[in-house]
Amino acid sequence: MRTSRGVEIPDDCLQWTFARAAGAGGQHVNKTASKATLTVPTSELRGSPTKVARVRERLGESIVITCQESRSQWRNRQTCVERLVDIVDEAATPPPAPRRATKPSRGAVERRIASKKKHGDKKAGRRGDW
Repeated sequence: MRTSRGVEIPDDCLQWTFARAAGAGGQHVNKTASKATLTVPTSELRGSPTKVARVRERLGESIVITCQESRSQWRNRQTCVERLVDIVDEAATPPPAPRRATKPSRGAVERRIASKKKHGDKKAGRRGDW
């Protein structure tokens, strides 16, 4: 499968384990192994070297995703795959551009100084002989 950022996740590197889920579900939850755990080693990811390096740096050696929201093992597997794609896409995004320092505009400086002058005049008007 391929993410929107261009990182490829080979199907043969997806390692699935299943267990009985916790929580509500009655007898069904006691009989079926619907909880899905997906483990993907980041060393198996393919794509642009910079994107793959970013993913490895941010997520470590392996990605582990667990889902037990649904009563269906198939739906839990689908949810795990969706989360995996989202996590890998987010980790592959480049860092934001650094902020460029700017100076306040001349008008902003003039407004600030005029406000300070007005405030000072107001306080000066309060001073007087008692």
